[in-house]
Amino acid sequence: MNIVCLCPEDSSWIMLPPYASAFRKRGVEIHFLDWSIPLDSSLEALLFRLSFTPDYLFFPECAFPLLPEGILQSQIPTIRLDVDTYAFTRRRIRWASLFDHVAVCHPGFDVRFRERTPHPSTLVLPHAVHREFFDLPEVPREFDFGWVGQTSGPIYQRRAAWLPRLASTFSTNDWSRFYNLQEVAEVYRRSRIVANIGRDDFPQDANLRVFEALASGALLITALPSELTSLGLVPGTHFVGYHHESELPALLRRCLDNEYSRSRIAEAGKTADLREHTYDNRVDTLLRHLQQFGPQKLAPASRWPDSRRRLMLLDYYSGHGLLSCAKSQFRRLAGCSLRGTLEGAALLARVWMKQFRTARLKV
Repeated sequence: MNIVCLCPEDSSWIMLPPYASAFRKRGVEIHFLDWSIPLDSSLEALLFRLSFTPDYLFFPECAFPLLPEGILQSQIPTIRLDVDTYAFTRRRIRWASLFDHVAVCHPGFDVRFRERTPHPSTLVLPHAVHREFFDLPEVPREFDFGWVGQTSGPIYQRRAAWLPRLASTFSTNDWSRFYNLQEVAEVYRRSRIVANIGRDDFPQDANLRVFEALASGALLITALPSELTSLGLVPGTHFVGYHHESELPALLRRCLDNEYSRSRIAEAGKTADLREHTYDNRVDTLLRHLQQFGPQKLAPASRWPDSRRRLMLLDYYSGHGLLSCAKSQFRRLAGCSLRGTLEGAALLARVWMKQFRTARLKV
């Protein structure tokens, strides 16, 4: 099987390298583009560069939002990996209609996608861990708790407020610096506890960090409710939960003092995580799903009238700030229908105004 990923491998340094490794271990050839590819490239031009016809085209959410013209007319099935599904969900559901298979990172959103698109091929592929970074001999656990993650911005105010308080009481790593994937694993493997404080707007997020924490053998402490429970992980068995950050100082102290209970829960979490939540697991799930459907073209938008398809493409381009691509679709859409022209003009005006305001702020 040959899969072409329509982005550079380093356009999502967290996710794509371990996915690529897992694909290759299963005999799947995965190929990436480079950063020189223009975002207004046609699919025909991209395929002309290849010496083979791919079996699938893979579109992970990343910093390279390429969606080439001709994608809906192609006979090559497409796969979308939607990562931050909880943000701008309605728009993401609309964009799902452009792809044959849609994988979402957050449990429960697959149901919403199927109900609202409706889309016949949607599945859950949660965040995962790169087993090779964690399935290693134990090292001394020198930190009371470990922390890696952003603390700046309006959606991280709670963690920005609480991390300095915790760090003033408990020993920890330098939580203000950036860590790459392997360094994150090293910090967590040297920690007794990993305390997770999620986004203010989505605190139940089963983000990448909670899976890394579990895999490291540290005790994960995270907010309840949590998406982890939808994935079969149980509070008190695989991790420890809290309901408000004010509980954290006493909870950390209690868990540090009870080494037996802490180690038992941490070991159960690590075992479950490395058994069920690695990138190898995710690729196996995806390949089984693709085998079930075969080479069918399932994108709902492929069966729509041309004007409706172009409006959806325009919506995608405007949502990603691709003004030139959005203009191109609008030129082909304008005049086909009054409603489509008005909706397209509104989308185009929105992205133009956003770029205008951004340019003014830079002056």
